[in-house]
Amino acid sequence: MAAKNVSLASADQKLAMAKRCSHEGVVAGAKAAVVASVATAIPTLACGKMLPWARANLNPTAKALIVSTAAGMAYFIVADKTILKTARQNSFNKQG
Repeated sequence: MAAKNVSLASADQKLAMAKRCSHEGVVAGAKAAVVASVATAIPTLACGKMLPWARANLNPTAKALIVSTAAGMAYFIVADKTILKTARQNSFNKQG
């Protein structure tokens, strides 16, 4: 019975650590998405006003797609790297 309680406690601890890793990844990804949105929106909207080709060929949907694609990529890349980094740090902390 005691071994079962220890394994449940260990499972709860692992679950809590996984939730923390995921939360850190979500927060970092959201911050990166905001930065990428601003960094992409400014030149995209400016080009749409200044360049004749962009004015003729990029409708508002295309501009929104450019900005949202950059934000989505930034979110998933940064969230993934943050989760992996946190998990790696946690695994090294357990060994030491």
